[in-house]
Amino acid sequence: MTTADPGARPVRVRLAPSPTGDPHVGMIRQAIWTWLYARHTDGKFILRIEDTDQTRSVEGTVDRILDSLRWLGIDWDEGPDVGGDYGPYVQSERKALYQEAANRLLASGHAYRCFATAEELREMREAQQAKKLPPRYDGRFRDYPVDQAEARAAAGESHVIRFKMPQEGTTTVTDLLRGEVSFENKELDDFVILKSDGFPTYHLAHVVDDTAMEISHVTRGEEWLPSAPRHVQIFNALGYEQPVWVHSPVILGPDGGKLSKRHGAKFVLEYADDGYLPDALFNFLTITGWALDDHTEVFSRERLIEVFDLADLSKNPSGFDQTKLEWMNGVYLREMPEEELVDIFRQRLERDLPADIARPLDEALIESFTPLVRERLKLLAELGPLVEFFFRDTVPTPPNEDFLVKKWKERAADASAALGTVVKFLEPVDPWATEGIETAMRAAADELEVRAGDLFALVRLAITGTRISPPLFESMEVVGKGLSTERIEAAAAQLGAS
Repeated sequence: MTTADPGARPVRVRLAPSPTGDPHVGMIRQAIWTWLYARHTDGKFILRIEDTDQTRSVEGTVDRILDSLRWLGIDWDEGPDVGGDYGPYVQSERKALYQEAANRLLASGHAYRCFATAEELREMREAQQAKKLPPRYDGRFRDYPVDQAEARAAAGESHVIRFKMPQEGTTTVTDLLRGEVSFENKELDDFVILKSDGFPTYHLAHVVDDTAMEISHVTRGEEWLPSAPRHVQIFNALGYEQPVWVHSPVILGPDGGKLSKRHGAKFVLEYADDGYLPDALFNFLTITGWALDDHTEVFSRERLIEVFDLADLSKNPSGFDQTKLEWMNGVYLREMPEEELVDIFRQRLERDLPADIARPLDEALIESFTPLVRERLKLLAELGPLVEFFFRDTVPTPPNEDFLVKKWKERAADASAALGTVVKFLEPVDPWATEGIETAMRAAADELEVRAGDLFALVRLAITGTRISPPLFESMEVVGKGLSTERIEAAAAQLGAS
């Protein structure tokens, strides 16, 4: 099924974030879906910054929104930095358009000036609460004489402009996913469309801008569905053609509650810091609330553009599955072409490895261990600690309590002797390659009459300084014969001195 009707107006969709904080996964998922639909239909994807709530705007947020989108590979055809025929693309630069629309609504009787003070509105809400009534504007200036209102406004008295909602009948919103949803007009109060500072509220601004920018589909979260009848009424009052409404499902935490950081949710650039690949997060968020079938989960971006359609979004909320995201990131790491992965590893290690390791990093060394670690990683943040030992001439020998576990517990002398035997068996290995190293190590275990796994655990600690590392024999080949034997001898000496 496709929502693109050949006879309909061209697809123009938008992402319209407010710069009130770093972009969260819900907003970014909406961006991904909207972008995919634009690319699927050969339409246009527009970026618009909705900064009319000046009191909540946070400095630097716009840059972080743009950086997040770029990191995910989401580009835009029109926007504040690339321009376009429908600009400006920042709402604070479009005030005159909103004021003109508000004046038109005043002139047609669809809006009125309200001079209620903040204190009066607070007293009104308190009285409603005392009567256990829902808080809502009581319409006290709804029928105020227009000439008196204009005189007070001309005298400079502070006021807002409210939209005059119908008090009878219903307003029906036709949503792509939910069909016709009707609302009783009597349940909707007269709402502010232009604030006392001259800036519009979202209700007016998006209607004006979506019309001026010829937006064909308004895609947003279902939390906006209760406000949609207000927007339908403004479209109608201004004589504007309505867009296709698409109110998408929200993302919930695994416990069914609001998604938060305790569920693993992060701001988008935090995922980059933690070592998620952009394509993996893109894929994961796409399928969190959308499905092609009942079994396919991993998609190339090209395939998603080919098959994605807004009409296939779920109507129900989706749970945020952190385990699946980590699994998917591992899949992308394992399936990435090795040359590309080496470059990603290099960039990550340049950032993550301690400053005392010489830069630039040895790319040949990174190439040598990339096949050893790619199967073991879920996140790029795990890479540095896993491979640091490759970049050092010496590795700090762990304290005895780390060595002396299981077979070797409280047997430092035996562990030292065992490592000495390993060195003896490794000395004749030539060429220094994985197969020969493994043969020698197993022969040493037979000589010592110990389980190979117990002996290998000792050697792993000596070579890498940790219990968890890439495959041992392959790692020893990369480290080299000289450094490998030096580290084993250093560990044997430490244990022997105990």
